[in-house]
Formats: sequence, structure tokens, C-alpha cells
Amino acid sequence: MKSLPDIILVGGGGHCSSVIDVIENEGRYRIAGIVDVPEKVGHMMLNYPVIGNDSELEDLIAKFSMAHISMGHISSPEKRIQLYNIIIALGATTPVIIAPSAHVSKYATIGEGSIVMHQALVNVHARIGDNCIINNKALIEHNTQIGNHCHVSTGAIVNGSCNIGPSCFIGSGAVIKHGISIAQNSIIGAGAVVYKDINKSGTYVGNPTKQIFRL
Repeated sequence: MKSLPDIILVGGGGHCSSVIDVIENEGRYRIAGIVDVPEKVGHMMLNYPVIGNDSELEDLIAKFSMAHISMGHISSPEKRIQLYNIIIALGATTPVIIAPSAHVSKYATIGEGSIVMHQALVNVHARIGDNCIINNKALIEHNTQIGNHCHVSTGAIVNGSCNIGPSCFIGSGAVIKHGISIAQNSIIGAGAVVYKDINKSGTYVGNPTKQIFRL
């Protein structure tokens, strides 16, 4: 029996455990280990060892050529982006990971390093950027574009022909109306409903959405 190719996971928090579950169910890769903070090296997560920290990524990528950013994205994608850029610069391969229970249209496009999780649906001519999280039960409808480094969270609905800018977070259960554009680096709160274009980066909540300002 042919052995599976090794992959390392970069980031060992709660999202990592969900990524492990998807990878195990997909059955295409063997998880060689997890990269996390120095004090966790030697610890285990769901039976997989923490084999190094960020400062050792160069050596780890040289040994295991495949990697996935398994750090979550809620308030900011900056650390995910930083780590993704590091592993790409080191020559890592970042495969697309798709849960068997998800449906991704053969006419859709998924960017490198992105993950489509359990029971998510990515419809015809949708385009997902690089290093994205399409979380459990999220729906990305036809002809919608999701920029690089976005997280569409659990149960969110992004309707057809939307344009979601890079580095956005769409919260759990949020609904984005057909044809809406959302500016990069925006946060759409859980349960929010977006009826109008969002042209200015910020945090938006409610139904209909309104921008909130933080001191």
C-alpha cells in the first residue's frame, strides 16, 4: 500500500484540531506534526506531536515539503498571513484541503492553502482565494469571489455574485445579500445581515448592518 504524503500544520490552537479532523476524514495526507509556540514542543494534540516552533520552519519545510496554516482567524488575519508568506517563501507546497462531506462544484476554483470544512458548499463559478477558511456548513453561492486570507465562518451564507475583499472575516450565521461587495479587512459579526455594499474597512454588526467603532 502506497504511503500518504506528509504534511505539517502550522498553528496548534482550537482551529488546528478541526483541521486535523478534516485531514483525517479526507485521507490524502499523513500529519507529520504540528508547529506551535516553544513551550508546547513535545506535547500532543489529538495524537499528533508538536515537533517545532516558528523559528524552525525553514528546517521543517526542508524536511516536510507540504504545510497548512492551521491557526484560526477571528479578530485579525495578520498572523495567518505572516505565517503563510513565510512558508511560501521557504518553498512549501500548500495543498487545498476539502472535507469529504463538503460539496465543491467542479466549476469552482479554490486557491492554494485553503480549507473547505465539513458540509460546506461552494457553488458553480465561485472563486475562493489563497489561505482561506470556508468553515463548517458555510455556503458560497454561484459567481461569488472570496479574496485571499478570508474566513467565512460556520453557517454563514454568501449569496451569488458577491465580491468579498481580501482578509475579511464573515461571522457565524451572517448573511450577505446577492451582489454585495465588501471592502478588504472587514469584519462582519455573527448573525449580521448585509444588504448594502461595504466600501470602508471596519467592523459591522446587526440586521441591517451598521459599523461599530472601537477606541
